[in-house]
Amino acid sequence: MADIVILNGPNLGRLGVREPDVYGTLSYDDLVASAQSWGSAHDLTVEVFQTDSESEMIGWLHAAVDEGADVVLNPAAFTHFSYAIRDAAAMVTKGGRHLIEVHISNPYAREEFRHHSVVGGIATGTIAGFGFHSYKLAIEALVHLRA
Repeated sequence: MADIVILNGPNLGRLGVREPDVYGTLSYDDLVASAQSWGSAHDLTVEVFQTDSESEMIGWLHAAVDEGADVVLNPAAFTHFSYAIRDAAAMVTKGGRHLIEVHISNPYAREEFRHHSVVGGIATGTIAGFGFHSYKLAIEALVHLRA
């Protein structure tokens, strides 16, 4: 069982080639390696997943609840409309674990439809706009919350 599960939504598997001016040039594999390294620096196991499927994301959130893992969630496009993911994510925090919402870019500096998050209201906190470093900050926040 992982201490922290990092879940990534639609199109994030295309990091490095998708809009590098917004998301940078590092790949999804780079993100996975970095996240695992950041976790191991704190003696935490980190598992990283990505899906374009809403139902798969919900299943992973349910598994995190069942396993008692903290979650770092980048819901990507699901951020703005998926009440099903919001409800599954709420089970994490209501179950006594923490859920940090992350975004690589700053949604508030982008198109207006990106300004609303259905997940933000149930998250322990939100970190956005710092590129891959948003994930590192989320892991550090979880380390602090676990202390």
